[in-house]
Amino acid sequence: MSNNNIFGTSGGSSWSQSVVMNLIILNVIVFLAQTLLPQGTGGERMVDLFGLHFWKSADFRIWQPVTYMFLHGGFSHIFFNMFALWMFGRILEYDMGSRRFLLFYLVCGVGAGLCNLAVNWFEYNRFVSLGYAHIAPMQLQMWADNVVTIGASGAVFGVLLAFGMFHPNDRIMLLIPPIPMKAKWFVVAYGVLELFLGVTQQGSNIAHFAHVGGMLFGFLLLVLWKKTGKIYY
Repeated sequence: MSNNNIFGTSGGSSWSQSVVMNLIILNVIVFLAQTLLPQGTGGERMVDLFGLHFWKSADFRIWQPVTYMFLHGGFSHIFFNMFALWMFGRILEYDMGSRRFLLFYLVCGVGAGLCNLAVNWFEYNRFVSLGYAHIAPMQLQMWADNVVTIGASGAVFGVLLAFGMFHPNDRIMLLIPPIPMKAKWFVVAYGVLELFLGVTQQGSNIAHFAHVGGMLFGFLLLVLWKKTGKIYY
């Protein structure tokens, strides 16, 4: 594989200059603010302002498809996202260069959010199609107001997809079951699983289609960059 580092620093840069490290620090700072600020005026208000709300909600703001990915719902949520970002992202930052990696990460995160909004729109129209005899307009609006998405998972899934494309034959050790698997098969299996769960577990508090959306936007961006000669893998 050839590397194209015409943008920014490579993997030899210090942690203080690393996009991955700065993203982790930013996510941790925001999470601490969510956790430590007084309830009702602090963390909850941050979710109201910066979490991704359905566009028919009164709380929707135009910046939320970007800001939602820096909020998290608990320690395990942020820990596993940041661990995956550190494990795979630092290698990809070396492969792509820092600026290109940051652009890739943000595109995957925004793309995941847009896919999740599209799923919300589909669900909303499905409720409308049931007719007001089955669901009152007030109930429908309450549903729209309560739909909110937070977390870096969509962007991280895009990073995972990119790792599988850049390093398809690298082996990843699974935790359950504890067996090694080539990265390309790990990515395919994870993508299929998320798509399956998205279809079969509608109404779940996990945004499976956002994960798939992050991988989809990441794939399309990598294909575009490869066709235009901006990156090689």
